[in-house]
Amino acid sequence: MNKSIVIILLLTIIATVSCTRDYSKRNIQYMPDTDMYQSVPYEPYGINPTASDSMAAKLPPVGSVAIGHAPYAYPDTMEGYQQAKDSLKSPIPVNESNLVRGKYLYDIYCAICHGDKGDGKGKLVQRGKFFGVPNYKDRDITIGSVYHVIYYGRNMMGSHASQLLEKERWQVAQYVMKLKENL
Repeated sequence: MNKSIVIILLLTIIATVSCTRDYSKRNIQYMPDTDMYQSVPYEPYGINPTASDSMAAKLPPVGSVAIGHAPYAYPDTMEGYQQAKDSLKSPIPVNESNLVRGKYLYDIYCAICHGDKGDGKGKLVQRGKFFGVPNYKDRDITIGSVYHVIYYGRNMMGSHASQLLEKERWQVAQYVMKLKENL
């Protein structure tokens, strides 16, 4: 009996001493050398020690295609323009909803230079900011060539590929062809 009282008393003392701690001091870490407790801070645009080219790790793999996008097969050359003009066809149907959407987008992105009717007399041309904007009636264009020019740009016109989705570019190209017919 005497022995069990000593053991209980000893366990009580050990439990009391081990449970008391000074919370103002830092606790002991189990594995201080791992990155779980102390991560290595990197600058977002700094040198990446895991890659020789610091931007290489941030770029997608070569040849990868973003989800929902198809690669455009025609190069930004005169030969690519001619190929698009001769063989590129619209994958979306020519219908009223596509033409309405194409007109809406044309009014936003194109009419300021090309004019509401496609006559090359937009507000910027009338104000003398740009000269030589083509009249669609005078041009030998196809829906493929219009799409190609929207995609890459041509002469003074810049590319609109970053502003318009693929379907929207086709809708604008369809509307431009409708304008050409009505001139």
